[in-house]
Amino acid sequence: MTAPSGTVQVTIVPAEACHFCEDAEQALAELAGTFTFHLEHVPAESAQGRRLIAVHRPALTPLVLVDGEYFSAGRLPRKKLVQLLTQLGARRQAVSVDGA
Repeated sequence: MTAPSGTVQVTIVPAEACHFCEDAEQALAELAGTFTFHLEHVPAESAQGRRLIAVHRPALTPLVLVDGEYFSAGRLPRKKLVQLLTQLGARRQAVSVDGA
């Protein structure tokens, strides 16, 4: 599945019983409140997950891709991801209460 045009695509390839994976999924859920991105979960055991793991050869899970490019494996570097999402223009715009 691809992200709508102009939307940042974040792909996570988690494995079962992986505490780094659970932590990364929680962090991504929290970041979704501040940033606009399309999140795709691809189980490591699936055909697509096995293909992504074969291509990127992560030392740990989860494998995280941003716009199809390797971003991280293992513990999700939150600050680095925030910087990249900001650079890519994914930060949600603040809405003014007074309409200004």
